[in-house]
Amino acid sequence: MTYCVALKLNAGIVFASDSRTNAGVDQIACFKKMRTFVNPGDRAIVILSSGNLSITQCAINLLEQHGRHADQRNLWNVDSMFDVAQLLGECLRSVREHDGAFLAQNNVDASASFVVGGQIRGERMRLFLVYAAGNFIEAGDETPFFQIGETKYGKPILDRVINPHTAINEAIKCVLVSFDSTMRSNLSVGLPIDLAVYSESAFELDLEQHITHEDPYFSQISKRWSDGLRGVFASLPSPDWLNDTAPDSLPRL
Repeated sequence: MTYCVALKLNAGIVFASDSRTNAGVDQIACFKKMRTFVNPGDRAIVILSSGNLSITQCAINLLEQHGRHADQRNLWNVDSMFDVAQLLGECLRSVREHDGAFLAQNNVDASASFVVGGQIRGERMRLFLVYAAGNFIEAGDETPFFQIGETKYGKPILDRVINPHTAINEAIKCVLVSFDSTMRSNLSVGLPIDLAVYSESAFELDLEQHITHEDPYFSQISKRWSDGLRGVFASLPSPDWLNDTAPDSLPRL
C-alpha cells in the first residue's frame, strides 16, 4: 500500500508521496514513488504512482524511453499536460497488456494508478488522475486535490482545509497532517515522505524535500496535531441528554 496526494491551488501545486512498499508484514521496503521531469523555462512535470510496483516502474521507464526519441510524441515535446496524461495512460496500458496475463496466472494484482501534474509553457497548470485502465480525469476548482493509494485516513483534513485559495505554506502543513493521520492508522504507509512544490508559471520546482524520521518539523507537526486534537476533544461538552441519566442506567443499543 502507499499514499500519494497532490493539491492544485491558485498559487501552485503541492505533491507528496510516501516511500513504503510491502508484500506482507516481514517484507517491507522503501521505493521512491515520485518522479520529476523538468526543462527549466519550458516545463515542469511531477508523477506520483501507486499500485503494483513493477507495473508503475515499467510504465514510467517506458515513458522515459519514448522521451529519448525526438521523432515521436513524448513528454518533452508535447504541447499540453493533457498530452502528458494521455502518454502516461498509453504506457500503463501497454505494460499491463504485456505483463497482466502472466501476473494474473500467479494471482498478482496488476492494478496501478498515477497522479500527474505541472505546467508546460503556453498553458495553465494542470493536474490529472490516471486510472488503472489508462483513462484519466482532471482536477478543477470543485475538486482541487487527488489522492491515490490509502486515501481514507488523510482525506478528512484535506476536505476541511483545502480549497483553490489555500496558501502554499498552509497546504504543506495540511498535507503533512494528512500523512501523519494515515500513518497512525495504517502501517503500510510510512516515512520517508517526498514533497515537491511547483509555483504558477515557474517552469521549475521551487522545493523538493525528503522527510525522514529525523525531520524536526514533521515531528513537531505530528506532536502538536495530536496534542491539539486531544485538547479539543477534552473541551467538547458532554451530551445534554446524559445530564440526568446515571451511567449504569443508560439504555442498551
